[in-house]
Amino acid sequence: MGSSFFEKASSVATVAGFGFYMAAFGLLGVLPWLMTDKIAPVQSGRQFEQRFLPAQVPLDFRGHYKDLAAYRDGLYLGKKVYIAEGCWHCHTQYVRPVGNEAARYGPVSENWEYQNEMNLPQLFGTRRVGPDLIREYNKHSTDWHIAHFRNPTDVVPESVMPSYDWFFNSDGSLNDRGWAIVAYVQWLGSWRELPANKKEQG
Repeated sequence: MGSSFFEKASSVATVAGFGFYMAAFGLLGVLPWLMTDKIAPVQSGRQFEQRFLPAQVPLDFRGHYKDLAAYRDGLYLGKKVYIAEGCWHCHTQYVRPVGNEAARYGPVSENWEYQNEMNLPQLFGTRRVGPDLIREYNKHSTDWHIAHFRNPTDVVPESVMPSYDWFFNSDGSLNDRGWAIVAYVQWLGSWRELPANKKEQG
């Protein structure tokens, strides 16, 4: 009698488990795929430039980048450096609509900000050993960022960020990787403050 009960319970559990598996597969696998037609196309090329780049090279970077194309290449290199150096381990790039984050980091992130060639793959991150950086534009000067990469505790005494000496030449000036990472971090969030004709409306 007991053996029969356990066989039936086992069969019910197996069928229920398979049913839950199929439900999860449908909700997490098939349903998102069916909704991909609602995802906005990735903004690239001229469309990206109009909505996410300034009309000219920012003043602080004109000595290093001769034109907007060179500045744009610098931003791409800066993102590569950001990823390679593991900056995303300690910094997020997504202001969440919880915990009063907007008061600390700036406006809550919106989906349109990430659907472009420069913000894919997204670097949302999960840890905030350091502050969220998606609104870093105009928070600190370029000189501040240079000093921060050279020796973080000079400008943030409690910082646990390491020094990035390899961003500098032997004479103390920034090298190409250094200019690129500073340009990239300074660019983050700039699209929120561009003139109205250069903003993405969602």
